[in-house]
Amino acid sequence: MPAAPSDLSAASAASAQSTEGLSEAADAGADVVVTANRAATPIDRVGQAVTVLDTAEITRRQSVLVADLLRQTPGVSITRNGGPGTLAGVNIRGADADQTVALIDGIKINDPSSPGGGFDFGTLLVGNIARIEVLRGAQSVLWGSQAIGGVVNLITRQPTDDLRVNARAEGGWHDTGQGYANVSGKMGPVLASFGGGYYRTDGISAYDGGAERDGYRNYGANGSLGIALTPTLSVDVRGFYSNGRTHIDGFPAPNYTFADTPEFADTEQWTGYAGANLALFDGRLRNRIGYAHTQTNRENYDPTDGTTVETFRGRGRNDRVEYQGIVDLGRIAQGTFGAEREVSRSTTSSYGFGSPRGRARLFSVYGQLAVTPIAGLTATGGVRHDDHNVFGGETTFSGSGVYSPNDGATTIRASYSEGFKTPTLYQLQSEYGNLALNPERSKGWDAGITQRALDGALEASATWFHRNSRDLITFISCDTPLTGICVDRPFGTYDNVARARAQGLEFALALKPVEAFTVSASYTYLETKNRSAGDPNQGNRLARRPDHSVTVNADYRWTFGLETGATLTSVGNSFNDAGNLRRLQGYVLADLRAALPITDNLSVYGRVENVFNERYQTVADYGQPGRAAYAGVRIRY
Repeated sequence: MPAAPSDLSAASAASAQSTEGLSEAADAGADVVVTANRAATPIDRVGQAVTVLDTAEITRRQSVLVADLLRQTPGVSITRNGGPGTLAGVNIRGADADQTVALIDGIKINDPSSPGGGFDFGTLLVGNIARIEVLRGAQSVLWGSQAIGGVVNLITRQPTDDLRVNARAEGGWHDTGQGYANVSGKMGPVLASFGGGYYRTDGISAYDGGAERDGYRNYGANGSLGIALTPTLSVDVRGFYSNGRTHIDGFPAPNYTFADTPEFADTEQWTGYAGANLALFDGRLRNRIGYAHTQTNRENYDPTDGTTVETFRGRGRNDRVEYQGIVDLGRIAQGTFGAEREVSRSTTSSYGFGSPRGRARLFSVYGQLAVTPIAGLTATGGVRHDDHNVFGGETTFSGSGVYSPNDGATTIRASYSEGFKTPTLYQLQSEYGNLALNPERSKGWDAGITQRALDGALEASATWFHRNSRDLITFISCDTPLTGICVDRPFGTYDNVARARAQGLEFALALKPVEAFTVSASYTYLETKNRSAGDPNQGNRLARRPDHSVTVNADYRWTFGLETGATLTSVGNSFNDAGNLRRLQGYVLADLRAALPITDNLSVYGRVENVFNERYQTVADYGQPGRAAYAGVRIRY
């Protein structure tokens, strides 16, 4: 006789955008995720592939840039146009960087003013980010447009019941320094968390052959309030702010070839959320209604001739009103459903000459049902429909299952998912725009197994994934006479002409032979192919997608409190261009770190990055940092 099903409502889950849900995930370590189901869910009931970096792991690795942490995650590759602060993209399972949804505390932060509509991870510092969830595979049923490759959810330090203070300061190579602090606690019905910080570095030359350093400066703040008005009604207010200045290189006269320049770029990002949570029917129906606002302001300047000239200005804004409900249907089923209305706006200009203002409206409804009919088995299915005011409607489906026949020792997962990405405002409404564009679409699946042994001291997992993408939007040239979509577009336009395939293997290993020693490793094999019929590049590998990547982390805690660790990352070859004419050589990075507690509340730490001073590029002609050392102090109360 099969075992009785566990009570699904016991893991009852607050919304992924509520303070309760975010706090629940933060306190649960890697055992609970909020991104996969848009609700706090035990990971043993999730059929998708997800990686969690919790507070302890983020602290242990000492990384400054979020992109450096993501590079160590299975299925993820990074491209970056230089050092800290320069443009960086995150590719998940071989998808375009613009096909990755980025979230701060569950709120989308992708920039509608960029040509591809993606998020620039280059300016994003770890700062007061306390948790990162990376959800791999298409996730458009719950997260909508752009979630073709996957979702990266960055969760800041959340409110706590007791008073907590976290602060750190560090300095090092090339006059680099940073300081961050966060305070959280509770007073009566109010939970609160507030923090801020500052970072600066002289950096390196963005141009790999240059001598001029291109520095970066950033300051930011984060805040979260949760107010319990009654036992069943609460209000959440959150905000995130970042202001950065990056020095960049360009293509100066008279040769207009890549070289050192004094140009710089300013980026300002605002994210705000206000929502109300209401539980009904003894908590079996949990409702959330919220409003989210994101604003990205970008300007580029060139002071080459002694007068600072604005060469680019971009303004991107998203306003979203959303409702989400989570309902417990007996002991074995849970439903998640909702509706969203999003309005995106953008304006761009170059040297004072502006493109047409962009605006689009997207209305969405979605529903998902998770069923646990017997202990160890959970099946999930969902559907979403989006209505766009330009291209019309799009419907996506997903399904997943997870099964453990032996109480978690062996876990089998599989999922099918569809993704879509709406054409950006620039692709639709700029001087190169095409109002006849359709969304980019994908269909994919994955299947994997996780095995635990030695009383939890060993955990190994392997996942195979496959995705086909079609209607990918590509810029095309227009020849005279101008006909069809090229009418009034003498300099070119966009069209749905590209297809691609990505498939591969993700492997992860976690080993803890003794309490003081931990080893984690991940390996990704990635095969990508351009499948666009008639394209001269048909059959080629997709640009800047390494075929192999390996990361190993090892940490040891000595009996007198010292913690030492190392990270080894090996990334394989790739091509810089769609024609596969210019190869980017693979590289190996080694980092060393140590931390020593002085008192219960005070510790010192330090690290050496790129120990062997590896020279490498993730984008042709753009340099990457060499060997560097840093030291700091950390305070916790």
